[in-house]
Formats: sequence, C-alpha cells, structure tokens
Amino acid sequence: MLEKLKKHINQNFPFLENSRLLLATSGGIDSMVLAHLLHQLNYDIALCHCNFQLRGLESFGDQNFVQEYATANQIPLFLTQFDTEAFANDYKLSTQIAARELRYNWFYELLETEGYDYIVTAHHADDNIETFLINLSRGTGLEGLVGIPAKNDKIIRPLLVFSREEIQEYAKQNNIQWREDSSNASDKYLRNKIRHHLIPLLKELNPKFLESFQKTQIYLNQSQELVEDAAVMVYQQVAKEEGDTILFNLEQLLRLPNYKSYLYQWLNEFGFTAWEDVYDLVEAQSGKQVFSADFRLLKDRTTLILSPIQEEEAEVFFIEKDIITIETPLQLSFSKVNEIKNASHSTIYVDEDQLVYPLLLRKWEEGDVFQPFGMNGKTKKLSKLFKDEKLSLIEKENRWVLWSGNQIVWVVGIRQDERFRINATTKNILKISLG
Repeated sequence: MLEKLKKHINQNFPFLENSRLLLATSGGIDSMVLAHLLHQLNYDIALCHCNFQLRGLESFGDQNFVQEYATANQIPLFLTQFDTEAFANDYKLSTQIAARELRYNWFYELLETEGYDYIVTAHHADDNIETFLINLSRGTGLEGLVGIPAKNDKIIRPLLVFSREEIQEYAKQNNIQWREDSSNASDKYLRNKIRHHLIPLLKELNPKFLESFQKTQIYLNQSQELVEDAAVMVYQQVAKEEGDTILFNLEQLLRLPNYKSYLYQWLNEFGFTAWEDVYDLVEAQSGKQVFSADFRLLKDRTTLILSPIQEEEAEVFFIEKDIITIETPLQLSFSKVNEIKNASHSTIYVDEDQLVYPLLLRKWEEGDVFQPFGMNGKTKKLSKLFKDEKLSLIEKENRWVLWSGNQIVWVVGIRQDERFRINATTKNILKISLG
C-alpha cells in the first residue's frame, strides 16, 4: 500500500512533495493509517484533531490518543474543542452538518495562521460508495453521483483509490493502533446502514463491485465535464453579465429543448433549491421572484435577472454647498460653469440660485412626483416615468433622486426637473455629472 500510495501521489498530486500538509486526524483507523503512510514517506505533515464533545469521555479519549501518537512520532499537532450541539442548535443545523462546518472552518483558519498549504483527509473508496448511495437515495443530479473529489480547493484526498479492506489489512500488517468510534456501530445514521448492510450485499453479489464502481465514477465524471462544457458554451449565447448582475435572455433560453437543465447548471452554485419555482419563472408574469439565501432571480418581461440581495444602504445623503465630488452612494461631481455643453442623461445643468442647500440624495419612493424637463410644468409620477423607460424592478430599486428642499432636481441618470433649468435670468450655472 505504501508503494501504491507513493506512485498515486507522484502521478496525481506531485505538488505535495514540497508542501506543508495538515492531516485531519480523528484517531480512527483511516486517519491513523494515512498518518503512518505520510510519515513513512517523509512528507511535511502536522496533525489536527477536533474534539466535538459529542461522546463524553470517549471524545477526550480520542484526543489523548492523537496527542500521544503525535508526541511519540514527533509530529506537530493542533487541537481544538467545539460545543457542537450548541452550535447546531444556534444555527438550526443537524449535528453532522454542524460538525462539518466547525471542522473545515478551523482547518482553513489553520492554513492561514500556521502557513500550511493543504488539508489532507482520509476518505477512501468505500466512503465514496456510501456518499454515492446516500445521494442516490435522496434524489440528486449528476453532480451528486460523481463522488467525492480527490482534490477540492485546498483539500486533498489521496486514499480514494483504496478500499476499506486494504486499509484494515495495512493497519494489521504494520501494527497500527487506532480508536474505534462507538457511533460507527449504530444503525441510527443512514451512512451506517448503508455501510453495514447494503455495501456488503453489493460486494457479495459482485466481488468486483468496487472496481466496477470506480469505472462508473470515471464515466460519470467525464459526462459531468461534457455537461459543464456545454453549459459554458450555451451560457455565452443566452446570458449577459452587467457588474454583479446576470441577465438571461428568455427568447434564446426557450429555444433550448432542455432549458431547465441549463438553468440548473447555471444557478445551482447560487444556492437555489426551489427548482420548480425557478423553472416556473420562465412563464410567469413580470415581477415574480425566487430567492436563495444571498441571491434573487427576477422575471422582467423577456429577461430573467439574477442579482445579489443587497444589504440596506443609508436612506439619505446630504450634499452641502461648494462640494466638488461625492463617492457615496453614487459618484457625482459638481462644478460651476459659464455655458452649457453636451447635456445628457448623465450630465445636467441647473440654476444654482434656485437650489436650497443641503441637497438631498435618496432612493425613489412610491408617490414621488416631478416636473419633467421640457414639459412646461406638467407633473409626472416617477413610477410612471420608470414604466415608460421600461426599467426592470432591480433598476427601479437602485434609482436615486436628487432633491432641493421638497422638489426633485434630477432623477439621476434619467431626467432633470423643469423647475431648475437654465433660463435667460440665470446668473450661476451648476453642472452636475454622474460617474
């Protein structure tokens, strides 16, 4: 097994040779075998052990065991303890998910603070089968069937090519000691039921089941790569990125016979889970939205608009007289000029003597009314202006208005108010520009 691992790492993870490695070490057989192997191969490793305090004295027994092993073998060790149950209750997580969150957050913190390069875990081929069967039983897309990745960001899993039987045999041959987690014997958890009952049956039905499964994983990964390549190519035809917003052209999207599959590929990474609601947006009326924790997807006429959910900004900004520029919430510049040149949606000229300072800048609100430039005193609601301009809901939400007293000076980036226009009696001209 030692030579097989050495060859596997040289072929697939050659960068580990000159890297500093954090080995996630529970004290169980898998992590202790991996620690022995990497130590024998003279890799620069440190052990890191999490005490989740879920099994009373047994948890502290695991901690002491790992400490003694690290001391005996002169391997650096990092230890931490978590109140896992309290964390799970606070964030409404299952105990297993809570432990995973705490564990990996700490691992990544160690990479930063202690100068290590990679986290190495002892997941093996049987873990891969278990994960596959769990995802299959719960219903999953292709990405749930491709298995545990051998490399994922800073996490390396070099034992995925080895079976549980190989690991157990190596431990016996090399007299490696380990701690047995009592919870592994219980069928309380789905993973344990699969481990104790289903996988042995599959191996009994097909003695080469593990080998066949690994081939299937290779084919599934190749299929996943094809799907991802197709998704990227079609994305370039259907989507348009504007800053942190993505616009999906519905006309182009609906030409695809399997557009739902593409939507899933594009949106899965943004945390959406209500997929039927997402797909229904395509035929929904304008203004309908679906939310994930951090993003929203909006139907706006012929477009689906994906955008981050914005944190609330300060409601009002005041602009004093003689200010030259502001940077927040918009970049605006103010300058006194002698003549009008190139007025546009992004640059206006106003009669400064008509302004009441400080000017006020805020988001528009329902009921706001102004006198559009050039309309001879007729008023218009901003809601009607935005409808005429065919602004999306997101564009309307992000629209700022510049006020003088209780009068609108400028619907920023769209239209100036008539009441502050330059006329024959104007003595002082103020130029206001956006951007």
